[in-house]
Amino acid sequence: MPASRRTLLTTLLSAGVLSAAGCAGRVNRRSHAGGLDLERLARDFAPLAQRARPGLFGLGVMSLDVPAVWSSGSGGRFPMLGLVNAPLAAAALAEVDAGRLTLNEPLRIAAQDLSPPPSRLNRRFPPGGGDGVITVPAADLIALAVQENDSTAADAILRRIGGPGAVTGWLRARNIRDMRVDRYAREAQPAVTGLESFRADWKDDAAWASARASTAPAAREAAMAAFLGDPRDTITVEAALAFLGQLAGGTLLSRPSTALLLRLMTASRTGTARLRAGLPATAALAHQSGESATDLGLTPSTADMGLVTLADGARIAVAAFLTGSTATDAQRDALIADGARTAVIALR
Repeated sequence: MPASRRTLLTTLLSAGVLSAAGCAGRVNRRSHAGGLDLERLARDFAPLAQRARPGLFGLGVMSLDVPAVWSSGSGGRFPMLGLVNAPLAAAALAEVDAGRLTLNEPLRIAAQDLSPPPSRLNRRFPPGGGDGVITVPAADLIALAVQENDSTAADAILRRIGGPGAVTGWLRARNIRDMRVDRYAREAQPAVTGLESFRADWKDDAAWASARASTAPAAREAAMAAFLGDPRDTITVEAALAFLGQLAGGTLLSRPSTALLLRLMTASRTGTARLRAGLPATAALAHQSGESATDLGLTPSTADMGLVTLADGARIAVAAFLTGSTATDAQRDALIADGARTAVIALR
């Protein structure tokens, strides 16, 4: 292992950011037996947690037909990053339901509003950000945020509906208490590598990568450790399941807004090698993924959560989070895919 990676892991472990706590599967005794083989989930999760080390793997499964829920930890928090776009879209659609936002409302985006790649919207500005302004309907911004994790689109919608506190407040009002939104993507994503708030001239992939690399390795190590220990913009496995359960049950939004969000999540173009890869080909998946960039041999966060409908009509919610991983992209994706496979096998 390179010296820089050993140093980073030592920093994270000594800070208590990475821990084996919660790696042994836990059965939620408040659930009813019948929808899931809870003991099998606990047993089959153990080797997945072992594979994740020195990272921490969190998995949650909920049957939506015969009520049963299982989670691998006891409330541990995981970074959201792009995963925030599903609850953000839900909060925006709640504004549509309330008549305070229309899907065809045009929203203005200026160069100073740009956020880190990936963003299709960023490509509409000249190199270096420029001084232009574009106008995009709210519906398109919501779709780009959910389907492509477009952070400029997500931040534009977030500004329109009142900012991070408004989304967190909306979640709290629906009793989803351990999902918190504290920053715009242009604030949260630079923090992973010790940069300040995003600049428009970093809007392209190459410029953004160069900006991240310009920070000294020791500073990037410290920033990743701080990011993994930061409670802001985090979620628990249980909160992810609560959000997915309410969305599936139609209690989160109106029927048209629920149908729209599920269509967008089903058409998501990100994280296709994660939950999707662990499901039968005949299964339907509406999901949202999120991840951070790999740096100095470590990937701070990789995640996917979604609603699964099997060919026989059985429905489950699955949420998977991997933090502090030294694995390759393919290995991280395969771990989450195996989490989905474990969830399907546990269905009774």
